[in-house]
Amino acid sequence: MLSRNIPEFLRHAPTPGIKGFAVLAGIEASLRGTLISIWPLAMYRALGENAAHVSLLYFAVGIASLSWGLMVPWFSRFVPRRWVYTLGAGFYITGSLLAIRGGPVLTPVAMAMNSFATVTVFICTNAYIMDYIARHELGRSETLRLLYSAISWTVGPMVGVFLWKYWEPLPFLFAAGFATILLGTFWALRLGNGRLITRARAPAPNPLAYLGRFFRQPRLIAGWLFAVLRSSGWWVYIVYLPIFCIEAGLGDRVASVAYSISNAMLFLAPFMLRWMQRRGLRRAVQIAFASCAVCFLVSGLGQFWPPVAVVSLLVGSVFLVMLDTFGGLPFLMSVRPAERTEMAAVYSSFRDVSGILTPGVAWLVLLVAPIPGVFLACAAGLASMTAVAGLMHPRMGEKRGVRSRVT
Repeated sequence: MLSRNIPEFLRHAPTPGIKGFAVLAGIEASLRGTLISIWPLAMYRALGENAAHVSLLYFAVGIASLSWGLMVPWFSRFVPRRWVYTLGAGFYITGSLLAIRGGPVLTPVAMAMNSFATVTVFICTNAYIMDYIARHELGRSETLRLLYSAISWTVGPMVGVFLWKYWEPLPFLFAAGFATILLGTFWALRLGNGRLITRARAPAPNPLAYLGRFFRQPRLIAGWLFAVLRSSGWWVYIVYLPIFCIEAGLGDRVASVAYSISNAMLFLAPFMLRWMQRRGLRRAVQIAFASCAVCFLVSGLGQFWPPVAVVSLLVGSVFLVMLDTFGGLPFLMSVRPAERTEMAAVYSSFRDVSGILTPGVAWLVLLVAPIPGVFLACAAGLASMTAVAGLMHPRMGEKRGVRSRVT
């Protein structure tokens, strides 16, 4: 009799939907958007205003973050997924508090904690999405998540620099507050530990054993490469553009304004998705990578006229936003249901691999060339993905049971 008086949503948790994941994405974007323009400036100051030293430290943090990301699936076998997500949010809070103290030691440690948080939350979120969102709905899910994040990514970079200029600990206090809200919202959504999928045989005890299954699936490799090079483009844009602006005498606020303008393009995500659907996923990915590569190539002229680099990279970021909208679909659509958690961990490694690859290549380039040389190196990598995208199946991304019209 007592159960009749208990509200239905307390007796049976509602099935998580697209909107719930979009809300989580929006809150996390508020956190990350506030700090995205702060980290390069804080690291540049903490390391004696040396761009090569900043590259090396980003390289080290990338290796540490990649190692942690590959261990998350193994860790998730002993700890329920909801607590792993909670740990990730705790990393956000801890990193923000360490960054308040600052200095040449604590600032890099704080950034590493922030990277661990991003990886952990990303792995858990993607595993939840693949559990609860139908495959043909993944495109709409990604678009809505970007749309809910648009305001935070648009306003956050400018607000973050303004707060940092006013009082350096302030943006990190804001970030800690957003991380607390993120954690509370996650528990309110009652995502639990995801759906249980049994396999015919137990998973291998080695936490790296699932990498073999990944390398035997070319579609997963291609989708992962798209994410790595897309992320490398953002790395160059986010880390090296502000340093370039400072060294070129453009000031430390030009890059934050450029970030905000770029992120405002997220409001166009639904239109970008429709544009992709009319042309097909393979062709859309090819066009986006090729156009972005051309923009980064033109930015190399910034060595002679700095505003050219800013404008061309700003235009190139529009194509990076397009790739954020639909560039992850080739991987997500190719994952087998029984491998969701493991392959979510593999996919999340694109952030860390790009965080190792980009500063590592940038450090080598900076030994012989100025920062515009980094822009040119990134252009070459983006152009190579145009060829890889040509190997995709032409009907990938179409709803099952629906065939393209033959004209």
